[in-house]
This record gives sequence, C-alpha cells and structure tokens, in this order.
Amino acid sequence: MTAQRSAFAHGFALVVALLGLAGAGIGTARADAVDDKFLAALKSHGINFDSPQSAIVAGHQVCDELDLGRQKPDVAQEVMQNSNLDSYKAGYLVGVSVAAFCPRNSG
Repeated sequence: MTAQRSAFAHGFALVVALLGLAGAGIGTARADAVDDKFLAALKSHGINFDSPQSAIVAGHQVCDELDLGRQKPDVAQEVMQNSNLDSYKAGYLVGVSVAAFCPRNSG
C-alpha cells in the first residue's frame, strides 16, 4: 500500500468513526434528489447516521476510496471495522454509494 493510500485509508477510518454509524435516524436532506434517494435507501436497510450530511459525506468517501483503486470488498471491510454495521450492511452502503455518487465504479 502506498503512503498516500495508507494515509487516505486512515483518514477514511477516522471519518467513518467520527460520523457515527448508529443511533440517530436519517431525516430529510437537502433538496437534492440523488441525496434523497441515497438516504432513503440507507434508511430502508436500517443504516442510520448521526445526520443526513454525515451519511452523504460517507457515501462520497466510499467513492473517493474506490477512485484511489481500492476494491469494493476492501472498502466494505473497513466500513465494517469502523462502525457497528455487519458485512451485509457495510456492503450495501458501498453499493448504494456507488449507485448514487460514482456509477463510474460499478462493475
């Protein structure tokens, strides 16, 4: 792992930990339809963040990780290690983040 990836991975872990994947429900976000669909998808699978903004930031962070060349299972594993999400929900978060914010990383 390069120093840049290592530093970014550490930053990702910190962001996920600080955002708090637990507790509070997801409320209504900005008037952005993509964000709203993303938040609704998370909520429908019982994935709750402290705030809608935290969820959206985490979704974009997933895309940033993938853009650096990390594999989806590796990103999902890191999400799982830094949250209270099980493997299914961590994988779902990665998948819905890709669908919403970075379809270039699908496939």
